[in-house]
Amino acid sequence: MLVKAKLASRIAEIIRERRWTQQQGSEVLGIPQSRLPQILRGQLQGISETKLIDCLLKLGRDIQFVLGKPRRTSKLAGLQVVFQS
Repeated sequence: MLVKAKLASRIAEIIRERRWTQQQGSEVLGIPQSRLPQILRGQLQGISETKLIDCLLKLGRDIQFVLGKPRRTSKLAGLQVVFQS
C-alpha cells in the first residue's frame, strides 16, 4: 500500500502543478472522471500499482525499477520509491 500511496501522491502533485481540472486529468489518464478524485485522496482500493504506473507514464514520467541485494545491516529486503524532479 505504501508504494501505491507514493505513486498516487506523485500523480496528484503533477495534476496540481499543471492546474488541471478533474475532467482534464481523467481524459489524459484514460480513467473515469469519478475515479480520479479517489486516487487524488489516496482511496486506492481496487486500483493496481500497474494502473498508477500507467498514469505516471501518461503524465510523461519515466519509470525505473532497480533490483538489488539487501543491505548488509538487514536480513530482509526493502522497498524504496524515489522521485526525481
